[in-house]
Amino acid sequence: MRTHLAVLVGASTALVAATATPRPLTGQQAAPQDTARAQRLDSLVSTGRHEDLIGVARTASEGSTGRMELLMRPRTREGELLETVPGLILTQHSGDGKANQMFVRGFNLDHGTDFATRVEGMPVNLPTHAHGQGYTDVNFLIPELVERVDYRLGVSYAELGDFGSAGGADLTLASRLARPFASAGAGAFGDVRGVAGGSIRAGPGTLLLGGEVRAYDGPWVRPQALRKRSGLLRYGWDAGASSFSVMAMAYANRWDASDQIPARAVDGAIGSRFGQVDSTLGGAAQRFSLSGAWRHAGRASVQVVRLYGIWSDFDLYSNFTYFLADPVAGDQFNQREQRAVFGLDARHAQGVRALGAAQELTLGLQGRTDMIRGLGLFRTRRRDRVATVREDDVTQWSAGAYVQVVSRWTGTLRTTLGLRGDAYLFDVAAGRPENAGSARAAIASPKASIAYAPSSSVEFYLGGGFGFHSNDARGTTITVDPVSGAPAPRVDPLVRSRGAEVGARVQAAEAWRSTLALWALGLDSELLFVGDGGTTEPSFPSRRVGMTWTNAYRPVPALSLDLDISLARARFRGVPAAEERIPGALEHVVAAGVAWRPPEGRGPYAAARVRHFGSYALTGDNGVRATPTTLVNALCGWRVGAARVELSLLNVFDARARDVQYVYASRLANEPASGVGDVHFHPAEPRQLRAAAIWGL
Repeated sequence: MRTHLAVLVGASTALVAATATPRPLTGQQAAPQDTARAQRLDSLVSTGRHEDLIGVARTASEGSTGRMELLMRPRTREGELLETVPGLILTQHSGDGKANQMFVRGFNLDHGTDFATRVEGMPVNLPTHAHGQGYTDVNFLIPELVERVDYRLGVSYAELGDFGSAGGADLTLASRLARPFASAGAGAFGDVRGVAGGSIRAGPGTLLLGGEVRAYDGPWVRPQALRKRSGLLRYGWDAGASSFSVMAMAYANRWDASDQIPARAVDGAIGSRFGQVDSTLGGAAQRFSLSGAWRHAGRASVQVVRLYGIWSDFDLYSNFTYFLADPVAGDQFNQREQRAVFGLDARHAQGVRALGAAQELTLGLQGRTDMIRGLGLFRTRRRDRVATVREDDVTQWSAGAYVQVVSRWTGTLRTTLGLRGDAYLFDVAAGRPENAGSARAAIASPKASIAYAPSSSVEFYLGGGFGFHSNDARGTTITVDPVSGAPAPRVDPLVRSRGAEVGARVQAAEAWRSTLALWALGLDSELLFVGDGGTTEPSFPSRRVGMTWTNAYRPVPALSLDLDISLARARFRGVPAAEERIPGALEHVVAAGVAWRPPEGRGPYAAARVRHFGSYALTGDNGVRATPTTLVNALCGWRVGAARVELSLLNVFDARARDVQYVYASRLANEPASGVGDVHFHPAEPRQLRAAAIWGL
């Protein structure tokens, strides 16, 4: 395998780079039949997984999962919707209202850095966030209203800008429902959930309304007392060749938390895997958004414009080191912010005939402004503030423009060339005047790919390009460490990434679809999670190589099987060989599932999924490794007409697994003042049964 991966690294230096719109245009400018195909592709509907993307996809590492399969996946939390992305793992190391930990392609993404997530064109990643760069919280989603998850892995896509080095996902929400639905469920550990939705004709368009309420205590010694409320209101209408949509979303959540715990205390001071050292942790989050979209399909072109405004409030209390920094009051801290985001995402795609071939030209513009107020870090004791570490106001402007050309030279060969440019302006009004200031940065990212289909059932790909992630705006103007008062170095505002990939996509008849990708990716500076501070900080350059193999098989209409295998090798560059491991970088991930769903929609149905991520380095010298985690979830149900009853069994074999694991020093009461180095982990939840009565889905 290393030979193949070395070829990839070499290929990355030979590529110029590019990308494409997820659903390209085709054909000649004035051909109505070509226009019809263009519009069909631009509004592709996916119900299951691995739709036929031969002749459409730019790489082997993009795909789509539709509503049908999403509903058939047993789910512990909302974030697991994104686990339809091959190799992507979402876990939790605190209360369920906090954003998930994310891992993909050898990255410990913390809460989303280097993986760009969007919902209906609205970016979810939050730069210069109180808790972590690129913070990605998808808890506001109502899973039953997610229509489709489109994913792209790697840097070969011009529409992916900030945080897109490992790839990205776009979630499309329902705009209309075939019939109203309602679901009421309950389960172990105080789980109670209700969700409902429906759409009706109203005037010239369709009005959709959905809402969810949930309460959950979890298996923790101190119940997390999660209380979640989410709502969605959407109105869409058509006017000739144009369609319009206006959508409002609202979300509020609060919870108590049991953060990761030291392994040494499970049989001692804590006495339980589900206990905690500090019993006063937790948080609250709110998110409200208003967005509008316009789409126009012309004879040989498509225009899409999305505008959005988001307001969010974040308040989190954590304690990772307990009594290491302050033996009396403890090390609890509070991270706080309020944010308003305004932005747009516009795209024009045009089919033309040039150079003897059908060309698909796409021009895109993306921009956002983040106005962050009360961006603070505070020392607290039992949630009472005892000191201010820093409190700032930040405004961050960013704009990205891209151009992409897909050229169909023959019926079997096409190329994609793209170029993206991004510009940033950071303005920091710091609590300490020495750390205030402004910074500017810009970066260009070329991308390219080649696709060759020797037959209608096989396609080969070669691609790559350049990407980037932004750093916290406060780091671009800092001069003095707010804790120690010592001089502090500034960070680069934008960090370059480079990647390449070779892959294949195979469709064997209608029953089996498979993709294979060998990839390589380098970063000029790794953002590394620091467990004892609960933050990320820039570190050394890094390089990753790996393989992703996906399979979907449907031997009969009622039965579907899938298997994804992802391997990765992640290393720092420029450090001694004995210290080159990247802590937290998953080395292999296996996900598989089986589902039985009668096509007539009556009678019994069932599904089961297994998710495994193996051992990986927790320290740079590989001296401490994480224990592997394997979880199996299952569901079964019976449908009669529009009604069904469903049972979900989570962690079927009651595995004593760990969601996250870190190594750092902490101090419990009566331990040495210097602390004790240890593995700190958050346990996966034990076996639990959930039941629901559902109508309309």
